Amino acid sequence: MTDKVVVLVTCSGLREAQKLARALVDIRLVACVNITSPVESVYRWEGKVEKAREFLLLMKTTRELFGEVQSTIRKIHSYTTPEILCLPVVDGSTDYLRWVTDSVKEPSRSEE
Repeated sequence: MTDKVVVLVTCSGLREAQKLARALVDIRLVACVNITSPVESVYRWEGKVEKAREFLLLMKTTRELFGEVQSTIRKIHSYTTPEILCLPVVDGSTDYLRWVTDSVKEPSRSEE
């Protein structure tokens, strides 16, 4: 198991997806964001089954930064309840995993 994670987020439009991706990379909370072509989401919301065209973001970061990533997503995202899922990276290319570490900031630490 590594300290790296993939964070999944869906957005209602490409502009929002791009804005979110750019913000998180700019402030070094994530190393990379892949934005997929539109996906069709089927889900239950407020007692009804809904269908929507969304863009899926795949974000690579560290487990320690997830709290800051999640907080930033909530500030920017237009959804009341955005999908924010954090999946562990069990293993991967050593060079790529090192690049993720080098591309994100050090996690905030409380001073003791």
